[in-house]
This record gives sequence, structure tokens and C-alpha cells, in this order.
Amino acid sequence: MTGGAAGRTAAVRARVPVRLGRAGGRSCELVTFRGLPDDGEHLACLVPPWDTPAPLVRLHSECLTGDVLGSARCDCGPQLEEALGMLAGQGGVLLYLRQEGRGIGLYNKLDAYLLQDGDTDTFEANRLLGRGADERDYGAAAVMLRTLGLRRVRLLTNNPDKEAQLLRHGVEVAECVPTGVHMTPGNAAYLEAKARSGHRLGDAGVRGACAGGVAVPANGRGGAV
Repeated sequence: MTGGAAGRTAAVRARVPVRLGRAGGRSCELVTFRGLPDDGEHLACLVPPWDTPAPLVRLHSECLTGDVLGSARCDCGPQLEEALGMLAGQGGVLLYLRQEGRGIGLYNKLDAYLLQDGDTDTFEANRLLGRGADERDYGAAAVMLRTLGLRRVRLLTNNPDKEAQLLRHGVEVAECVPTGVHMTPGNAAYLEAKARSGHRLGDAGVRGACAGGVAVPANGRGGAV
């Protein structure tokens, strides 16, 4: 167990064995929690061997349109597939975080899509709706990791904010492993907006180092477009 929000103690609620076709048919565990800092029904997917000194960890924010429906407007679905494929090969942890639309919710995200159709980028669209450009808080993710006994990880991400927040919440990032850049004509503007916001994409994703370690190519692609 480990601390969650003030007055709450985080603990594992259930561990459910499953076989995941999208993780190469591997036997995994889905883990739920009680006492997390927020009320999201966040989920951990443990792919053995996951309890190594510094396992590969992906923090993946829920995206119904990309993850489930295969929307071409973002890179969320391909990033989820990539993460599950890498975990199938080497083990690790996927945290599926209920933070749709960078924390603004599904309906607001779809409203933001309409603004984006008028040439507003994904971050500015959130602001025009009166919301933050990125409202995601990874405090719950850090508590989930610590509850699982993980305080040092290799983080699969191009987003420096994820690393910074984990460090702030007591989880050491030994290394950042960049994801591939899954660019298509449909999501090019979205990815360009992410790059402007500080995400490490393209060659920068290979060369850029996290504060806790050195970035290396994902799946041998080197993050190339």
C-alpha cells in the first residue's frame, strides 16, 4: 500500500488474469485500485515480467475515438498498439488513465474537434472552450506505480511532462524510450501542434534526453516520420 490523496490510502482492489490478443496473446493481469488521488477508474495492465528493477512503463490516456474507433485525427490508437507490442516482447506495465481529451472529457473533446476544423490547433481549441490546454495530472499514475512496488521505471513517451510529473510524485525515470511518430495526412497538424508544445518528435525524439536518462529509439524506428 502507499499514500493516495490526503486521508486516503491507495491499495490494489482486484487483480484479474486475462489473455490479450493485442499484446501478442500474452497472459497478463488487469489491476484495479482503491484510494487513488482522483475518482477516475484507472487501470494497470501488467505484462510479465513487470516487476523488474526498472520495467518499461507506458502512461496512456484514454482516447475512445482513437483507441476503440480508430480515428485518424490523432496518434493515440497507434501509440497504444505500439506500447502493447513492446510490452509483449519485454514485459512491463501499461497504465490506462481515464483522462479523455487531455482531461476535458469526451464531449468537450468532440466540441474541440469542431473548433479544430476551423484551423485552431488541438491545444488552443481546449482553451477556447474555457479549459486548460492539457489538464492531465499524473499523480494517480505515480500512486498506482508505487502501490505496485515500482519506484524506478523506463518511461515510454515523447512527452516531457509525464516524466516531470512522475519525478515530482516520487517515481524515478531511469530512461525515456521515445514512441514512434505515427504521422498520417489526417493527424499531421495534430502532431505538429504536439511538437510545438514540447513533445519530442522526429529526430529530436531520438536525440533528446530525459532528466533521468538517455532517450533511445522505439522499435528501432528512431522516431522517424
